[in-house]
Parts: sequence; C-alpha cells; structure tokens
Amino acid sequence: MDTSGKGGTVKHVIGLFNPSGCRIRAFKAPTEEERSHSFLWRITKALPEAGEIGIFDRSHYEDVLIGRVRELAPPDEIEQRYGQIDNFERSLSDSGVTIVKVFLHISHEQQKRRLLERLDNPEKHWKFNPGDIDERALWPAYQEAYEIALQRCATDAAPWHLVPADRKWYRNWAVSSLLLEHLTALDPQYPPADFDVEECRKRLLSEG
Repeated sequence: MDTSGKGGTVKHVIGLFNPSGCRIRAFKAPTEEERSHSFLWRITKALPEAGEIGIFDRSHYEDVLIGRVRELAPPDEIEQRYGQIDNFERSLSDSGVTIVKVFLHISHEQQKRRLLERLDNPEKHWKFNPGDIDERALWPAYQEAYEIALQRCATDAAPWHLVPADRKWYRNWAVSSLLLEHLTALDPQYPPADFDVEECRKRLLSEG
C-alpha cells in the first residue's frame, strides 16, 4: 500500500550496493504503448541482465491488485493473470534467476499518520496524491486483493516474504537480512581477470 516505504527501502537497502551491478525500475501507471501489450510485456523488458541485481518498485502484481479493485480488466482476465504470473516466475527461476518477493505490510492507522506527515511538511507535498485518500476508502477491497495474490502466487520458485512496515528501522533491517541471506547462498564472485596480471604488473613497475 502507499506509504509502506517501497522507495525508502530501495534507498536505504539497495543504496549500499554497487550501482554498476544494479538495475532499479519503478513501475507507474502503464503507458499507451504498454497497454497495447500483455501486462507482463513491460516487466519482461525491465528484467536485469545476467550478473545484475534487478529491483522493482511495484511490479506485475499491480495488475491483480489495483486491476482487481478498480476493475481495470474483466474478472475472467484477472483470474487468468494469476496463472500467467506463476508461469512467468517459474520460467525465470528455471532460467537461473533468484526471485525475492517482498510485501511491505503497513497498518491502516500508520498509513494515515504518514499521509498526514506529508501534508504537514511542505517538502513532502510532492509525495502526496489526493487520490491516496480515495484509495484508503477501498482498504478492505485491497486487503482482499493482496490476500488472494499472496495465496495464489506463492510457489517454491517464488515465495512471498511478508515484512511489517510500520517501523522503518525494522523494515530496512528485515529486507537487508533477507537479501543478505539470498546473496550468501548465491555466493557471487568477482570475474577472473581476462588478461595477464603479472605481465601488467611488470609493465607498470618497469616505467621510468
């Protein structure tokens, strides 16, 4: 939900990574071109290359969340999307991609406090959208949509990780720990030199 801290998590957690190895993508409302394709088209285009870490701020799950609540697609199409998501994520896993899905869970009252903070601070007005108040009126419908997505799209290849987000320090620690656990299991290594190290050393030392 809005104000759960997606952007803040990216800043505080991913900010510690080497930027040359990361690809960050924030998904907004789909463009006209994106709407002319399958809902997974823009996600596929944003996938990281081999050896990169890809970070999605929002994702294809928007198409079964706001898409469901706001009835942006017919119910039968929404139903089909759950299976398409599972197949898509399974194909990524089969290709060697490690998928880490994090759901930042914020309470109704904490969201209200954070929205009020944005209104009380002129430097945060850019983060406020009056539409956020309208979305709060649909809180029960969103909670139902989240529950369905979490149940229908949790697989061995791509499980969900639920992180309480009312306290920012805990949110950041939990996501950092989760990523550290996965990276430790992956054990990434620097690529070996594709040149003669000793020869280059000798050339530098022989300089006048």
